[in-house]
Amino acid sequence: EEEVMRSSPAGNRGDEDFAHPSPSGRRDGDEGFAIREMKAKWTKMESLIGSENRIKNIAKDIVSHFEARQEVFAGKGMVVSMSRRIAAELYAEIITLRPGWHDADITKGTVKVVMTAASSDGPLLAKHHTSKEQRKLLAERMKDDGDPLKLVIVRDMWLTGFDAPSLHTLYIDKPMKGHNLMQAIARVNRVYKDKPGGLVVDYLGIAADLKVALSFYSDAGGKGDPTLLQEKAVQLMLEKLEVVSAMYHGFAYACYFDSDTVKKLSLILAAEEHILGQEDGRKRYINEVNALSQAFAIAIPHEQAMDAKDEVGFFQAVKARLVKFEGTGEGRSSEELETTIRQVIDQALVSEKVIDVFDAAGIKKPDISILSEEFLAELKGFEHKNVALEVLKKLLKDELRARSKKNLVQSKTLLEMLENTIKKYHNKILTAVEVMDELIRISKEIVASDDEAKRMHLNDFEYAFYTAVANNSSARELMQHDQLRELAVVLTQRVRENASIDWTIKESVRAKLKVIVKRTLRQYGYPPDMQLLATETVLKQAEMIASELAVS
Repeated sequence: EEEVMRSSPAGNRGDEDFAHPSPSGRRDGDEGFAIREMKAKWTKMESLIGSENRIKNIAKDIVSHFEARQEVFAGKGMVVSMSRRIAAELYAEIITLRPGWHDADITKGTVKVVMTAASSDGPLLAKHHTSKEQRKLLAERMKDDGDPLKLVIVRDMWLTGFDAPSLHTLYIDKPMKGHNLMQAIARVNRVYKDKPGGLVVDYLGIAADLKVALSFYSDAGGKGDPTLLQEKAVQLMLEKLEVVSAMYHGFAYACYFDSDTVKKLSLILAAEEHILGQEDGRKRYINEVNALSQAFAIAIPHEQAMDAKDEVGFFQAVKARLVKFEGTGEGRSSEELETTIRQVIDQALVSEKVIDVFDAAGIKKPDISILSEEFLAELKGFEHKNVALEVLKKLLKDELRARSKKNLVQSKTLLEMLENTIKKYHNKILTAVEVMDELIRISKEIVASDDEAKRMHLNDFEYAFYTAVANNSSARELMQHDQLRELAVVLTQRVRENASIDWTIKESVRAKLKVIVKRTLRQYGYPPDMQLLATETVLKQAEMIASELAVS
């Protein structure tokens, strides 16, 4: 994980001369004098750091900065204050700016102070006192991504030991150095989903001490590069922006930003077609936009990142639709993977309903079967050929994987046909038009198999066993069609009668079923040389639908 260091002008007042008090005036043999001098320096420093105007400035900066981060980067933040007084007053300023963040209830609210206080400390501090149980509750809230608690203000607590992986921003407004500083920045250095790194906001000009602490971190065996100057993060974002922009060579999208919603959706559809027309375009584009989104999230709210926000939003809008074409067999789609990076897609394009593959392609969802003649004809005549191809490929993969849970032989055969067709397309053996014809042929075979099951008056289970026993030419040549149908019905009935819910893990039941299947195959004159293979196929088919068979 990487951490970005941002030096904020809101807090950097040139007071580095008192950043770390030391007993320089200590007299030999006078420990008391040294302690008094250190206390005096600390008091002076606390007074300067905790001045009213400065706290107001810090509060404004934290609120605006954290809100900008939250727009593109889901997660939490921590503020480290020099004293309990400053922590309490900073809280008061923050909730003045954002009243909705406050709630006296420990189980509610967006911002909390984590500290202890006694009644003798006065009402300002006492109201923020937390017991051990309350701090445990607050810790659980901070670790819960869905909890509204997003920001905590601390002095010493939680700077060691506390671990909330979604913590992505640390605001340091306390003189720190060495091991203590290293421990503090480690709070935002936890691996979390696709979190690209943590951000350290430096309000006291402790950059030099931070570098020393990080040097110690590396010498101690720490892995990776925990620091990354924000300029470097911005540079990385600009590089990725250039890479994605290059994929749009020859495609004008500048008019997108001033267009109405209808025109924007039309441009996004044309952009999908443009990307899909490139070699391995969808995969490369999704990967590059994900990388750009990570770099953008860590660079925000830098001015150059804010300037690129609309363009990043356009790239993400196109990616969001291309992701919908990812088949479930290629691993989880980008959307299914847990993500901490928010999309900055144009709000005009965001609807309450989830975008499905039809929305992504700009195609009206058919009222009838997705594999009907009418819908397939519409897809074939669709203007954006690459988009239409991706839609049908996705629909077929989903359809066959759904069927594979019930019909082993049929789904395996058709999936192999589908994969071979796609491979030929990728190897440029087939054109987009030719592969579309092949996919339509596979679609029609699926429909034909459904029609066959209806004509034979077989339910899903019976037809699954029928395809299992009719899957070889010897059986089809030696046995009548009606014989194979009857065999499938009898096999379904006998497996159902002898299958318990947990039969797949009971060897004795499996052995008994194997004997029953073999005997039934012999009884119906199934070719002897194919009986062993057919028995295994039937048992595998039975295992696939075991739970339904046992209770139906």
